[in-house]
Amino acid sequence: MAKTLYSELAWLPRPAAMFSEACKAALLPEDGIGRRLRALAGQALDSNQLTKLARVIALARTKGSSLAPLVPFRLGVVSNSTTDFLVPALVATAARHGIALECIAAAYDQVIQEALAPDSTINRAKPDAVLIALDHRGLPFRPAPGDRDAADRVVDGVVAHLDAIRQGFRTNCNAISIVQTIARPPEQLFGSLDAGMAGTLDHMIQTANRRIADGVAAGKDLLVDVARVAETVGLAHWHDLTQWNLAKLPFCDAMVPLYADHVCRVIAAAKGKSRRCLVLDLDNTLWGGVIGDDGLEGIKLAQGDAVGEGFLSVQRFALALRERGVVLAVSSKNNDEVARLPFQKHPEMVLREEHLAVFQANWNDKASNILAIAEELKLGLESFVLLDDNPVERDLVRKMLPDVAVPELPEDPALYARTLAAAGYFEAVTFSDEDRKRAAFYQDNARRLALQKQAGDIDGYLASLEMEITFQPFDATGRARIAQLISKSNQFNLTTRRYTEAQVEEMARDPSRWTLQVRLADKLGDNGMICVVICRKEAAVWEVDTWLMSCRVLGRRVEQMVLREMLDHARREGAARLVGVYRPTERNKLVEKHYEQLGFVLARTEADGATVWHLDVASASVPAAPMAVRRLGFGAAETAAGLAA
Repeated sequence: MAKTLYSELAWLPRPAAMFSEACKAALLPEDGIGRRLRALAGQALDSNQLTKLARVIALARTKGSSLAPLVPFRLGVVSNSTTDFLVPALVATAARHGIALECIAAAYDQVIQEALAPDSTINRAKPDAVLIALDHRGLPFRPAPGDRDAADRVVDGVVAHLDAIRQGFRTNCNAISIVQTIARPPEQLFGSLDAGMAGTLDHMIQTANRRIADGVAAGKDLLVDVARVAETVGLAHWHDLTQWNLAKLPFCDAMVPLYADHVCRVIAAAKGKSRRCLVLDLDNTLWGGVIGDDGLEGIKLAQGDAVGEGFLSVQRFALALRERGVVLAVSSKNNDEVARLPFQKHPEMVLREEHLAVFQANWNDKASNILAIAEELKLGLESFVLLDDNPVERDLVRKMLPDVAVPELPEDPALYARTLAAAGYFEAVTFSDEDRKRAAFYQDNARRLALQKQAGDIDGYLASLEMEITFQPFDATGRARIAQLISKSNQFNLTTRRYTEAQVEEMARDPSRWTLQVRLADKLGDNGMICVVICRKEAAVWEVDTWLMSCRVLGRRVEQMVLREMLDHARREGAARLVGVYRPTERNKLVEKHYEQLGFVLARTEADGATVWHLDVASASVPAAPMAVRRLGFGAAETAAGLAA
């Protein structure tokens, strides 16, 4: 079962029988090609089907068709093995994850040359990232059984070789690297002793993998844990010596879709496309049976019961996801008071009401309930995953809300949690305290909504929150979270420019940039970092390069306070005008009138639809919101002056 689950991408729906015809039809009409390509890519495609879809994507590009809402990404690919079969799979699979991928592949086994030559194919192409697809045969491993010193030197050499490649691409084309861990070959020299004997290939690869993972994290590059993938499906299934000897294929061709999916989910996560909310069905998903019919005593949810244990594993996995920041919600066709009973009274329940940000139990269809949850949480639909045992409900949501991820589930509930985990919807490339607290942030927001209804008027509600806003420039402590927000924020994002952590660090030191990170807390909890602003300072003009905010603080007048802060600093530095640009995308229509509502005047509309807005610094007046203000890191004189809010 394990091999089939992973190698056949069993969490995805099966492709239609007429897949080739569907690929051709995706190009017409011209409008909406990107969405149709993503829908086709969202099926469990084999290598041949991925290649067909990649050809269709290439044809759409040749015709100049828009692939929106797929996000462009250029990927260099270097390998010690054949990549001809791999590139089409990556291009097609990337569409599944919302990415319009363009690959620039180096010639066979030209890895170090491509990295170090400034005029190499990949360095001239200036990709966003380079996939360093090396296996153990492309790295300087030399077995030295029993010789620990020699083994350490070999591992040092392997890590140094990879570091040289990474640094070469960083220097010559400013690209981040996507580095792979190394899949061990199944053959052993000493049998079980290989794992513990220094100098065996098995032992050296495991040591190198730990070093590689640590080095990638420290260098702000990206990691694809190929070793884990290979061991999950089985090393003997992963490695195919016949295909290596015939065509230099680095792993069995049946594993190509799985490999491509893992690479593309890392790219998608780096572009802020990981899912943030898991919506859970209840009956026969979190417990066995129907609570409305079987009652509290009749549902299956007990340790020692084979079926009940399966449902408990789903709850445990959901709770583990919440503890790393994934928001949990419930959508169930049920009476509310009945649906809540197990959470309140069943002794075996792992999940409780306090773990859930939103609880939707009614007789509406699942699609309508998910829309309501999205509205309450202020999250886009592309942030959601629905876990539901009912194939009819799954199909309905896929058709009505195609942006929501809906995994297929096997018949055995014992495999629900494993299937959800295998799908990789919550892939992460970084993890911070802010991430860990995210679920609590959204639950606090639900409590704020309840308070707002009680308060009656918006001013009374805002005053009752006892808010405190903190302003400070970019710093080392906040750098990772700043880069993460820039990468992930799509709806409240005026320009949707993306910057890496290294670029964020450069801007913090650049005197021609003014940077701001904003945090917000209130009596119900700390919202963490909720806003990032970057201004380019040119003589008497400050242009807002980036202005983004977390949607969970909408309606709390934070944008007014941010503009007041911006104006205060601009006045102090002698600026006469603020210039704001709104560049429309499919997902940021929310802020279409942002500058207009803040008093900016429309200066012009550009050919690409972007609007440019001006605000006179001297005459601008922005009312304060009811919140206390703290300022950190702007210097003693500035803090003492108070920059009165």
